[in-house]
Amino acid sequence: MWAAVYDAPVVFYCQNNQWAISEPTSRQSRVPLYKRAAGYGFPGIRVDGNDVLACLAVTRWALEECRTGNGPVLIEAFTYRMDAHTTSDDPSRYRLADELELWKLKDPIERVRVNLVREHGVGQEYFDGVQAESDALAARFREHCLAMPQPTPDRMFSQVYAEGSPFVEAQRAGYLAYHESFEGV
Repeated sequence: MWAAVYDAPVVFYCQNNQWAISEPTSRQSRVPLYKRAAGYGFPGIRVDGNDVLACLAVTRWALEECRTGNGPVLIEAFTYRMDAHTTSDDPSRYRLADELELWKLKDPIERVRVNLVREHGVGQEYFDGVQAESDALAARFREHCLAMPQPTPDRMFSQVYAEGSPFVEAQRAGYLAYHESFEGV
């Protein structure tokens, strides 16, 4: 890895949901993912990916490592994929319902809510306010997105490189010719 060779201040954050489509990572790797960093000569650490506060603490530590010149860090946030990999995937074919139920109890949002109630005495009115704020923000985002102008077909070619490229220009011209061939169809 170039980051290790050049002691680059990079935090690699790997969200390990334990599955690659229908195969568990335990069948694909002989060692936990965070331990792979050692092979490149930099630290790796695993954190409970469903514990928001633990993720925050580990990320702060990793950023400080990078900022003080200690090179890269790999964080493996160990979590679980609750839903199917794709719309055509049926996870009930390869994992047990009991396993899914166990991970439902580790829901990170619910864990933060419980912590705020138990440790900080936060009441329901706070959560109602947060819900109202998030609903209003989502509505603003939807309104903004729906009001955005439709991009032109060649938009994806406009900022590929800082300066023009004959190769990209040829691709652009070919795509536009193809696109225009559908007009009037």
